[in-house]
Amino acid sequence: MKIETGNKVLEKKTVEKTYVVKGKDAPAPEWILVDASSQKLGRIATVIASYLLGKHKPTFTPGVDMGDCVVVINAKDLDVDLKKQHDKMYYHHSLYPGGLTTTPMADMLKKHPDRVVIAAVWGMLPHNKMGRKLIKRLKVYAGPTHEQEAQQPKTLA
Repeated sequence: MKIETGNKVLEKKTVEKTYVVKGKDAPAPEWILVDASSQKLGRIATVIASYLLGKHKPTFTPGVDMGDCVVVINAKDLDVDLKKQHDKMYYHHSLYPGGLTTTPMADMLKKHPDRVVIAAVWGMLPHNKMGRKLIKRLKVYAGPTHEQEAQQPKTLA
């Protein structure tokens, strides 16, 4: 747009505005199915965390809940190095004196493989109110069957 003032011509610049998605305008979450068999734990945890945060969407906005719900099956068949299974420990404290419990990853994979995946993904999410909301959208199952058939999750390649 040009504005003429006497012998000078001024040009008014227009500002391109960036569209920012608000919480109420965010799209409804979709359901995604991830098969964890023979996958590396860290690699699959990063993919799951990005889907929970919504980073795969073109309208991703930090601080706005835009993520999808993720269902993980075959968690017992994860590919984890033997050294990592021996060295990595999971800690839990009962809040009583001397109440620290230490569990090696090998035992955790045998008893509760779902907790291994949840702990890995939780480490990649923000540790605040939003992260606590996002981790509830993660459903992990040790075997090939899951309870989210009614939601018709899309399979992730």
